[in-house]
Amino acid sequence: MIQKYKHVIWDWNGTLFNDAELCVDIINGVLFRRSLPPLTLKKYRDIFTFPVEDYYKATGLDFSIYPFKELGREWMNEYEIRKKEVSLFKDAQKILEKISKLKVGQSILSAYSQHSLEEIVNQFKINHYFTHLVGLDHIYATSKLELGIDLMEKLGNGKGETLLIGDTKHDFDVASEIGADCILIASGHQSKSKLEECGVEVFDSLEELIL
Repeated sequence: MIQKYKHVIWDWNGTLFNDAELCVDIINGVLFRRSLPPLTLKKYRDIFTFPVEDYYKATGLDFSIYPFKELGREWMNEYEIRKKEVSLFKDAQKILEKISKLKVGQSILSAYSQHSLEEIVNQFKINHYFTHLVGLDHIYATSKLELGIDLMEKLGNGKGETLLIGDTKHDFDVASEIGADCILIASGHQSKSKLEECGVEVFDSLEELIL
């Protein structure tokens, strides 16, 4: 399946990096400090969306009382402190290696900040698998569509030559806009039922991805 493509574009958070439970724990701290009810992992996956500002609203946070930028900084400050508590998904590095041996190019397209993305990919010593690491220039996890368009221009691939693998409907939307095929993984930040609405192949876990 993978070998028919010239390039695979990976999402990072929730696709290669297993951080959903950490994200739930951090947002629950934000909610607790404002006397709001916590989220379960299931509830989180049901309401998480892009832009993240909309997801924050769905938790009950009132931006007229707590400005989004203040909440975003609070959340990200704790995330940056605690991100080393989690790791890559099982078999993630094995899959990257297999794709590399197929002579298929690989890149990361992420809503994570550029500096932090480069730092953490280097931490896991997997940067040599990727020709491009593409993240946002801020910490607020807005759309990565424009970055995806720029990346596709750099790759110069035609229709059917690029595959995007992610864990959210936003990944599907980006893939559709930039002309890439898409596979979604339901072990990240959105529920399988939401992902199946996209009408593309959805795997329960990264390990099920058949090369």
